[in-house]
Amino acid sequence: MRNSPSKNGSAGGHSRTFTDSIWSPFFKSGFGISSNRSYALISLLILLIAGAFISTRLLLDTTTVLIEKEAVTTTTQTQTQTISPKYPRPTTVITQSPKPEFTLHCSANETTASCPSNKYPTTASFGEDDDTNHPPNATCPDYFRWIHEDLRPWSSTGITREALERAKKTANFRLAIIDGKIYVEKFQDAFQTRDVFTIWGFLQLLRKYPGKIPDLELMFDCVDWPVVKASEFTGANAPSPPPLFRYCGNEETLDIVFPDWSFWGWAEVNIKPWESLLKELREGNQRTKWINREPYAYWKGNPMVAETRQDLMKCNVSEEHEWNARLYVQDWIKESNEGYKQSDLASQCHHRYKIYIEGSAWSVSEKYILACDSVTLLVKPHYYDFFTRGLLPAHHYWPVREHDKCRSIKFAVDWGNSHIQKAQDIGKAASDFIQHELKMDYVYDYMYHLLTEYSKLLRFKPEIPQNAAEICSETMACPRSGNERKFMTESFVKHPAESGPCAMPPPYDPALLYGVVKRKQSTNMRILQWEMKYWSKQNQTGS
Repeated sequence: MRNSPSKNGSAGGHSRTFTDSIWSPFFKSGFGISSNRSYALISLLILLIAGAFISTRLLLDTTTVLIEKEAVTTTTQTQTQTISPKYPRPTTVITQSPKPEFTLHCSANETTASCPSNKYPTTASFGEDDDTNHPPNATCPDYFRWIHEDLRPWSSTGITREALERAKKTANFRLAIIDGKIYVEKFQDAFQTRDVFTIWGFLQLLRKYPGKIPDLELMFDCVDWPVVKASEFTGANAPSPPPLFRYCGNEETLDIVFPDWSFWGWAEVNIKPWESLLKELREGNQRTKWINREPYAYWKGNPMVAETRQDLMKCNVSEEHEWNARLYVQDWIKESNEGYKQSDLASQCHHRYKIYIEGSAWSVSEKYILACDSVTLLVKPHYYDFFTRGLLPAHHYWPVREHDKCRSIKFAVDWGNSHIQKAQDIGKAASDFIQHELKMDYVYDYMYHLLTEYSKLLRFKPEIPQNAAEICSETMACPRSGNERKFMTESFVKHPAESGPCAMPPPYDPALLYGVVKRKQSTNMRILQWEMKYWSKQNQTGS
């Protein structure tokens, strides 16, 4: 009797699994495998298939994770994968995008250069929407505090349009910065190319800090001596002094002091831009150690520009006197004809002492002399530039009397040669100051802070002067040749600053300012007393 099929479809009382129904055709087709062995083989095959399936899923999942991780990585990062635990963890290499670079766009016909549309990039052009991307560096050198003092005459009244126009009387040019562009109205020619390289400096400042210089108008006088006399603007009814920018000032005037043109090069006398010259001066210092230098005081310059320099020449070595000075006349016409072979500033650091003496007013030579590691013998000055008010006697220089130069120089040299370590310290302090606190970045930062503080005082809206021309690096550099073109190209700012300017120090409070002035006076007096004692002893011994 045939058994009836069971509910699950099995026959003969044996239940059939899902696996049996799948694989039974193969067994019936003559594989010749018994039933028990067939079930064992089937189970093994099932495990192999399941394992392969799981492994495939794991591999797919792992690949998906790696792909997703790689997709998250930005295009500026490169992932370095490792394949063994014994190697270091994967590292991420950050590849920075190249800095934006400025270039001079000179056409084939360079005599008709024009300003390109992107000559003054805005801050946004470099992805810098605010100052947070450019945090300030350390606090500015202490001499920046004098910015507050130079602008103090207008601190309560501000600068009116009327006061600015009165500064036109002696100015060489008016310069306006409007929406990041420079406009210049020229009134009269300056000596040589002083005005040209001064304006060039303004242009490079705008490239270093694009979009950061506020709108302003100013008057600039390129003559050496200051002219805004403080005595004419005292009293309750006195007018506000005219704000006039120039290269130097003194205690009797109110001119606003600004870095001089030679920081971007002095084409007429072949003095290179400051940034490259500073490097050469540093290398020149290393050629001869201080102790191996000539133990005399050295000066070379044009004595005809001032009576005080002609007086200095009397201190030169002669058959009658040995004042410990070696003084030379600089013939610039001869130097020009001979290719300036004897006027290389970096090759003039071969004496232990160097003399600084003013000309018709302050002299640009001061920074070159201070940079030499030699002890600077500073003949009493009447003028200051923007950084020299930060120098201290017996620390950065040795003071020399103005009306008794020869004896003062001899004492200074004798004192230094008998106080070797102290003399070397003074020379090194001065050159360190020049190398570190007067580097070109700080020159630009001084300009930045001075112009920013000045603009805050303006009580009128700056505008483009009616007779002004727009100026850019192309219109200035492209038509020029010789040293002018060479020095402009060399001092051209190619990149915007990577950080903000140094942090402006606060103004002097009255007590602190008095202390600074008093310290200089007391040091000068102490050295004068040493000198008087020295000469008293020399007179007693008859030497």
